[in-house]
Amino acid sequence: MPTYRDEAVVLRTHQLGEADRIITLLSRRHGKVRAVARGVRRSSSKFGSRLEPFNHIDVQFAQGRGSLEVIAQCEAIHPSKLGADYVRFTAAEVLVETADRLVAEEGSPSQQQYKLLLGALRALETDRHPAALVVDSYLLRALATAGYGVSIGECSGCGQAEVGWFAPHGGGASCTNCKEPSSVRFDPQAQRHMGALLSGDWATAEGSDREVAKRVDAIIVAFATWHLDRALRSLPFFER
Repeated sequence: MPTYRDEAVVLRTHQLGEADRIITLLSRRHGKVRAVARGVRRSSSKFGSRLEPFNHIDVQFAQGRGSLEVIAQCEAIHPSKLGADYVRFTAAEVLVETADRLVAEEGSPSQQQYKLLLGALRALETDRHPAALVVDSYLLRALATAGYGVSIGECSGCGQAEVGWFAPHGGGASCTNCKEPSSVRFDPQAQRHMGALLSGDWATAEGSDREVAKRVDAIIVAFATWHLDRALRSLPFFER
């Protein structure tokens, strides 16, 4: 049975039969992979806890039949510690669900999405930045990488620089003439905060007024929900 190795982040798991699990991973070179981990639910399993969500692993796949590979071996590169904190655990759930939804095609390389997810998970774990800002920054960047880039400093409809509205169901910022019925106010403070999240300017993002950050968070969630076609199931459990 042909095999191949890759680095991967565990996105989610599903039980299969009495002792197995189906593991969904986002890998560095092979994109999203779904694979069977045989016997992983037994106490004597050689995999231990390495195949739990958020873990960064080195994994050997054996090519299986149909759409499922088989996990032959795996070693921990960085075991996640996010399970120890509820807020950061639920934030990580939002990240991996987003990655799972955005990388729809299995076996298609998605190195940029992989790097974004890995970096965001590490940022959550180091606790250097508020979890809500990490999530919002990741959502903007992951959506942009998937082709849903957001316009902030100019109207997404006509390109003019004077904008005061944001259309979650469109491409982002809009002027008065181009705004949609669903558009919400998007003042300079909100524009600056969103721009900081998109560029990774943490000093500016963390210095924003709390109310501005809350308004931008709501805009980003609405924007993500529209482009992902439905709401993220994990979001209601994330305590900002």
